Amino acid sequence: MKVAVMGYGVVGSGVVEVLNKNQESISKRAGQEELAVKYILDLRDFPGDVNEGKFIKDFNIILNDDEVKVVVETMGGLNPAFDFVSKCLNAGKSVVTSNKELVAAKGIELLNIAKEKSVNFLFEASVGGGIPIIRPISQCLAANEIDEIAGILNGTTNFILTKMIEDKMEFADALKLAQDNGYAEKDPTADIEGIDACRKICILASLCYGKHVYPDGVFTQGITKISSEDVEYAKSWGGVIKLIGASKKLSDDKISAWVRPCFVANGSQLASTTDVFNAILVRGDAIGDVVFYGRGAGKLPTASAVVADVIDCAKHVERKKLFGWGESKENYVADYLDLPVTAYVRLSTSDKEKAKSQLGDIKVLTRDNAKSDELAFVISAKTERELNDTLSKLDAEVKNIIPVTDF
Repeated sequence: MKVAVMGYGVVGSGVVEVLNKNQESISKRAGQEELAVKYILDLRDFPGDVNEGKFIKDFNIILNDDEVKVVVETMGGLNPAFDFVSKCLNAGKSVVTSNKELVAAKGIELLNIAKEKSVNFLFEASVGGGIPIIRPISQCLAANEIDEIAGILNGTTNFILTKMIEDKMEFADALKLAQDNGYAEKDPTADIEGIDACRKICILASLCYGKHVYPDGVFTQGITKISSEDVEYAKSWGGVIKLIGASKKLSDDKISAWVRPCFVANGSQLASTTDVFNAILVRGDAIGDVVFYGRGAGKLPTASAVVADVIDCAKHVERKKLFGWGESKENYVADYLDLPVTAYVRLSTSDKEKAKSQLGDIKVLTRDNAKSDELAFVISAKTERELNDTLSKLDAEVKNIIPVTDF
């Protein structure tokens, strides 16, 4: 069986490397006499590359070659990825992708085409890189009702926050270090504003709860407003700050889904996840809490997950796997403002005692060298909307609001 790889960047080159290096064992596991890369699609030239003879620039060569049964998409983005993938599926070719943006935005459309054409559309590597999570949720935990899923889904932001926590770095300095180390792009917006984590929680929520969750319906907040003061107050509270993507089943017709910085208690496995590592907690009604941990990105870890999907497609070449989710519905994702919340609040006020009396039952936090007008506390409210209303009535400037989790 022949495989085509579209995109020869970090992940794509890793996929080709793994398929070439372990070809014999991979072919046996796939139940094929030979599972080999026939084409590599990329507009760039790679003179002297060991795979130089396999490079092509015309997508139609792949589309029209009946010998190619599995296509790997590692180009990233929506265009031309969506066009190419949908055409491959319509042509009866199974597709494997690591493209989280594609799956989050167009997953339901591509799953429907795959179902219609009795081929497979698999995307284990789109969440968590080399961490197995898609297949365990859809297969190993299939007996469970998934009550909740939450995790550290972006290694770049976790690295930045780790430096702020452990080395007392300011955000800007930690970001520059992440860029210098190759963990953050020159334009880090997708990471630090939570966009990358949002796409991943959309995929996980879609899989767990059976209806497509679109990124534009998920409240997303990044880490750009996190200060050293917030980090110190989190320590005083007994935890750390992590960028969390989470989703919870509220009813058969409603879920919550959001991405935002959170206070996480020191006893949590998520709190101890540092550096560029990811951790995803799945809370099932039968199994309780299960945590999947590892490197969420990287050439070979991600390639490992992609090739596992290639093997799965090769094993199911004559049949469709029962996998995926259904169409979305209006107001399926609850407004985060209507959810109950316990939150850390930091504000500036000229009269701290008056503010405390107006707030009622709060837990005041302290830190060394706090400003005289600084008040930080943890408070619970029936909804976040109610909390915002309470804070708006204070004679104070709200500096930050960060939810407190129980993960």
